[in-house]
Amino acid sequence: MTTAQLAERIDVSQPRAVAIEKAEIGGSITLDSLERAAHALDCQLVYALVPRKPLEELVEERALLLAKQRLESTRHSMTLEAQNVENSDEQEQLKHMSQRLMEKAGAELWEDKND
Repeated sequence: MTTAQLAERIDVSQPRAVAIEKAEIGGSITLDSLERAAHALDCQLVYALVPRKPLEELVEERALLLAKQRLESTRHSMTLEAQNVENSDEQEQLKHMSQRLMEKAGAELWEDKND
């Protein structure tokens, strides 16, 4: 399809159709322009954010990160007081805290204040 034909279908001037194509190539096209072009081409615009990993894996990683951050401050205090914890006990605590975070945290899990 020529830009003149596209322009006619989406009811814009031919130079505007060229600008739309350039915006699409450059990644600066608006969703409204894409929707109009899709409609003119008898297409459906599908706009989606797709996680790179399964959602369950993202939640587990995030919960583990937060659990490590929270336990780190406790570990530091206990080390200062010469109350070191066995590595196996620490790993078990990390596992339990991570599980609790996944079960109850909700949106709190994604807050960046602890990063």
